[in-house]
Amino acid sequence: MESLFDFSPLAQEFGTILTGFWSTIRLTLMSGLLALILGTILVAMRVAPTPVLRAAGTIYVNILRNTPLTLVLLLCALGLSDTLQYTLSSDSPTNYYWWAVLGLSAYTAAFVCEALRAGINTVPAGQAEAARAIGLTFTQSLRLVVLPQAFRSVVAPLGSILIALTKNTTIVIVAGYIEASSVMKQMFDDYGGTLPIFLGFAAGYMVLTLPTGFFFGWLAKRLAVSR
Repeated sequence: MESLFDFSPLAQEFGTILTGFWSTIRLTLMSGLLALILGTILVAMRVAPTPVLRAAGTIYVNILRNTPLTLVLLLCALGLSDTLQYTLSSDSPTNYYWWAVLGLSAYTAAFVCEALRAGINTVPAGQAEAARAIGLTFTQSLRLVVLPQAFRSVVAPLGSILIALTKNTTIVIVAGYIEASSVMKQMFDDYGGTLPIFLGFAAGYMVLTLPTGFFFGWLAKRLAVSR
């Protein structure tokens, strides 16, 4: 019974735990950046006047949004990396890191795209019409007029997506990369599934997600668009 409330494993493995959470932070930041870039490209495709681009963007988003993330990561790690022997780095841990980033980014970009598309729908149609009236092309109108307002409208949803991405990193073990949840699993194997270990890692994830939520909530109010 005493072992169920023994916090000493957390102290003994503190350095390893910090390394695991640093891996989680690296995954989240790089995947979030790439997902934002890809999501912006996808939303441009989805609202483009060219039917082929709209169809391609729609197909990508619908497939990725309805595919379990675990399968996406398995496709990257087992399918592309191990089976087809595509490598992103000669160093094995780095290679699995980039494949995990690729899977997370590809999956999250679909949700970023839909959030931005909702933001575009909040921009008055007259804004785009005025842009065309002064001679701006579709790309210029989107880049200079529509997207800046769309981003300001969806700061809070983008923050929620980043929080979800942080939690989604817990399953990248299927892609062969070691992060915080992998360290927790190893500690369960070494010390048993004790409550203090679970509470320690739960607190660690809250340290990552709660400030993120508060920051994006504050930023959303600061950048709110007056209509």
